[in-house]
Amino acid sequence: AMLRLRLLTWDVKDTLLRLRQPVGQSYAAEARAHGLQVQPQALGRSFREVYAAQSRRFPNYGHGQGLSSRQWWLDIVKQSFRLSGVQDEAALTKLAEKLYRDYCSSHNWEMLPGAAETLSRCRQLGFRMGVVSNFDNRLEVILSQCNLRQHFHFVLTSEAAGFAKPDGRIFEQALRLGGARPEQAAHIGDDYSRDYRAARAAGMHSFLLRPAGQGEGPEVPPEHVLPMLSHLLARIEK
Repeated sequence: AMLRLRLLTWDVKDTLLRLRQPVGQSYAAEARAHGLQVQPQALGRSFREVYAAQSRRFPNYGHGQGLSSRQWWLDIVKQSFRLSGVQDEAALTKLAEKLYRDYCSSHNWEMLPGAAETLSRCRQLGFRMGVVSNFDNRLEVILSQCNLRQHFHFVLTSEAAGFAKPDGRIFEQALRLGGARPEQAAHIGDDYSRDYRAARAAGMHSFLLRPAGQGEGPEVPPEHVLPMLSHLLARIEK
């Protein structure tokens, strides 16, 4: 059956863009520039621990708890370094500010294979497109820096929406922004529960980016799985 799609919504991190190197490496390199020696592996472990704790304590960047996403991130960076043995508070503040800005630039992000071509082709085919991402308000800048912003009608972050995927309300906002009914829309992302299952629960179509050989996740009908982004076109050609 032909899908009668008008709107495509996209996850960003690990769907269209990915980090060029692990967080621990980026943080350690920045620390070296400030004259501090920290092990990248140790920093990576600290970051994962701190990020998980912060996300539990202040979900969605502390939205509704009086935190700004900027403060949320500055705290994570400082805590990660403290946990890795850095005590110098003045250095921590400088490091945190610098890293917060650095993650806005294209120099920390790279496109996934096929991302630019697939987005261009989808636009040529006349689809309206939007972003639905559990990201903070830096995402517009990141997309512009990486030369992807022009593909999208709207960019909806969980910070702006006030809800994070898998909450159906972020998809409802996206459908309103995209002027489409759920059955006229498809979401593309790499996370089974936050992207694939959540969009389907909201009544949308959905495709799961799952590179070949990436371990077995939950069962998904093969026609909903994209081994690469470029496979999307065959599924949606009008």
